[in-house]
Amino acid sequence: MSAGVRTYLELMRYGNCLMAGFAAVIGTLIAFNILASDAPSFFTPDNFPFFYSGLVFLTVFLISGAGNVINDYFDVKIDSINRPERPIPSGRVKLKEALYFSYILFGLGILLAISINLICGFIALLNSLLLILYAKTLKGTPFLGNLSIGYLTGSSFLFGASVFGFEGLEALFLLFLLAALAITAREIVKDIEDMEGDKMEGADTLPLRIGAKKASYLAVLIGFLAMFLSPLPYLMSVLGVRYLYLVLLADLGFLAAIYQILVRNNPTKSSKMFKIAMFFALIAFIAGV
Repeated sequence: MSAGVRTYLELMRYGNCLMAGFAAVIGTLIAFNILASDAPSFFTPDNFPFFYSGLVFLTVFLISGAGNVINDYFDVKIDSINRPERPIPSGRVKLKEALYFSYILFGLGILLAISINLICGFIALLNSLLLILYAKTLKGTPFLGNLSIGYLTGSSFLFGASVFGFEGLEALFLLFLLAALAITAREIVKDIEDMEGDKMEGADTLPLRIGAKKASYLAVLIGFLAMFLSPLPYLMSVLGVRYLYLVLLADLGFLAAIYQILVRNNPTKSSKMFKIAMFFALIAFIAGV
């Protein structure tokens, strides 16, 4: 692999792109299994859309990478101080080249999505516009930035499910909602953790706007909402009993995260517990089909 290719993959943060792509394929797999339980005669193992799953992975990989590139494009001044080794501030990639590269990635991702179906194309276009808006404006907007990350991360599952059209979206909407809530709560906690650095950089985050205590209360409220809704996929017969057992472990993790931020005032530990809890939630999603 040439140094140029490695640099552009680094700019895309390809590790994160791989994880987002796999999450989307998991969404396709879960939606397939849910729909198979309703119409077993049509959905057989031979009918699993392997080709479209590959397109789903590629689409999410490209658009996630484009989002990371455009983010670095707008963050060049901050990164030149905090992360001077990154491709743009280090001079390995010129600013205008990064911008054009992001446009190419967005364009290819949207075209691939449209080739799957129009619903996939619409989600890809919406997420691309939101990623650009986030990098340019929403990232510095209290709470809206947190909500954007919650939606964008959770929508990886939704995008994978949209291979099956509106049926797929309906099948995975609850899981998308739970993921989006949990991630939004963690993003607020991360902002509390980063308050000192954000204040020095002149950032405008929710904790800096309303205070760490009020922001932690909001994170706790959203975390409790995710926990309260977590049994619904089982109660609505979307996922099986294995999901219920495993999601209880995730809920215990959320409780630990809430305890760390609310009682111990430890956002760093809380953020880690949220991450562990979301890992168990993902395992619960997969095991419950």
